[in-house]
Amino acid sequence: MRPPASTPRHLAEILADSGAVPAEWADAIAVVPRELFLPDVVEAGDEVISRSGSPERWLAAVYDDVPLTTQINDGRALPDGAYRLPTSSSSMPSVMLEMLGLLDVAEGHRVLELGAGTGYNAGLLAHRLGSGNVTTVDIDPVLVERAAANLRAAGLRPRVVCGEGEEGWPGGAPYERVIATYTVPEIPYAWVEQAPAGRIVAPWGGSFFSHSFAVLDVADGEAHGRFSGYPAFMRTRTGRPPRGYLSDFLHHTDEDTPSRTALSPLAITGDADAQFFVGLGVPDAWHLLADADDASGEATWWLLADDGRSWAAAEYVPGGDTEAGSDRTYTIGQYGPRRLWDEAERAYRSWESHDRPSRDRAGLSVARTGQHVWLDDPSNVVG
Repeated sequence: MRPPASTPRHLAEILADSGAVPAEWADAIAVVPRELFLPDVVEAGDEVISRSGSPERWLAAVYDDVPLTTQINDGRALPDGAYRLPTSSSSMPSVMLEMLGLLDVAEGHRVLELGAGTGYNAGLLAHRLGSGNVTTVDIDPVLVERAAANLRAAGLRPRVVCGEGEEGWPGGAPYERVIATYTVPEIPYAWVEQAPAGRIVAPWGGSFFSHSFAVLDVADGEAHGRFSGYPAFMRTRTGRPPRGYLSDFLHHTDEDTPSRTALSPLAITGDADAQFFVGLGVPDAWHLLADADDASGEATWWLLADDGRSWAAAEYVPGGDTEAGSDRTYTIGQYGPRRLWDEAERAYRSWESHDRPSRDRAGLSVARTGQHVWLDDPSNVVG
């Protein structure tokens, strides 16, 4: 007999049926009530769900394997029509479990979590390891207060701290494990110092491609490891570049420098490995593929610098051979002090020159002097 819908055990069965629950986390998922960690209004995709207005729908969303947005624009009030940037959430439970599996905790481990959010992930850790072994940090004092209250409501009392996640929390060090619930473009060396013989798991990447878990083991003052998964987490608030509508980043559209290229923009957008390696060369620009609305199959790939000063557009028109060696070309427009398409194409050609390696051949090393990405071996630095 299956458990009632909209309960922790129901969520545990959903995840078990999909093979998403490591055995060592099954009890935590089945016991810790996710509903205690969610506010009265959540967003599931484009749907805004109110507990008071639709209690059954709210519970069904809470106990489904879906991410739920819990804060927009750092909690600030927004005028009508303003760009809505999600800034806190309860992550998709199966992705949380994937990351917790990579963390590979064991009894007695002390864990530092960066990004308390709702407190649910810290609650799973505290249930598994004991509250005294878990410290969670968040930069947002409102989220810290709510996470602490949520955890108390669940009968759990890990240490909940307001502070800069990139600084870790030296007061509880050393830790055996460090986990971040937001994306970082660089692994802070403070995390390495505070887990001197431990493991670090964090969503990693720049603006161009941020869909990787970095899984690093620490020894002798350095951290080394590889990448896995395809997570989609919010970016750290420390040094977070502005985001907005496409129109907010486009300017001087009649002053672009035109050119042509033999590289189809879809060769980049359609290949996650290509995006990962191109992102090493263009970490500080984001991209958007905008399909034409006339069913023509045409599209424009926009590449936009984080600082808003430069942009590029690559026009895709279907038809003809797009394979390497074809004489087919695509129209490019670029504006600003940087030539973003040229940077992206150089990074793509570099990836080609290495025989198009897959991301699982790449690794990351972090030392006091900084971080670097390598291919196959730490001595073969590529980014």
